[in-house]
Amino acid sequence: MYQTANLYLSPDMKMAEVVLNNPYLMLLLEHFGISAPLQEKTIREICDEHKLHPEVFLTFANLYNGVDYKPAERFTYREVRSIINYLSNSHSYYLGEIYPAILKLIQQMFKDKSQPELEMVEKFFNNYFNEVREHLDYENETVFPYITKLYQKIAERGNVRLPETYSVADYQEHHDDIEEKLTDLTNLLVKYLPNNEEQQVRRKLLFTLFELDYDLTVHSKIEDQILIPLVQQMENYLSRNK
Repeated sequence: MYQTANLYLSPDMKMAEVVLNNPYLMLLLEHFGISAPLQEKTIREICDEHKLHPEVFLTFANLYNGVDYKPAERFTYREVRSIINYLSNSHSYYLGEIYPAILKLIQQMFKDKSQPELEMVEKFFNNYFNEVREHLDYENETVFPYITKLYQKIAERGNVRLPETYSVADYQEHHDDIEEKLTDLTNLLVKYLPNNEEQQVRRKLLFTLFELDYDLTVHSKIEDQILIPLVQQMENYLSRNK
């Protein structure tokens, strides 16, 4: 994980200074749909421009900084759309950018070689990627639409029909740990794969895996510590107000 200075983040800090302290926060900005240049704007100003609650950004940013930050305010259903948007953009980043980049680097590392290790690593990665795709597809196609309907039923008081048997408890049971096999792949590359001439590619691959692991760790904490409890609150509210 990127090592940052012990910096307490506040809404009136300049966003650019926060990013320069931890460049990985550029991923956070991308997931929220925020792009550079950041100019001299504060966190509060940029959040206001993007209709994002500053407390949501600060909570996520502190997770990126390795701090289990506890929000000053309790999140409400009003923040759930921003959280889902963040997670959906993360999924696009995983499926469209970083996983294809990892596969390409694996293939480059064993370019023009018939080593049995290539088949083993590619098979391991493809099996892992298939599990990840299944996990993300489930969230995109089942979990997020369900949460969106919960939001609409509370915020718009509309005649929104919810699944009769589905709840966030089903999501918790289906919520696999997709980071564990990523660690296995990293260990395989560092500890066991034989030496070859493609050391620069191996380094690039490892750095890409570390970047992915860094983002996935935050992603999982957001789902487990923020989204799931928030959805439970929403379900309880609707149960009490039938």
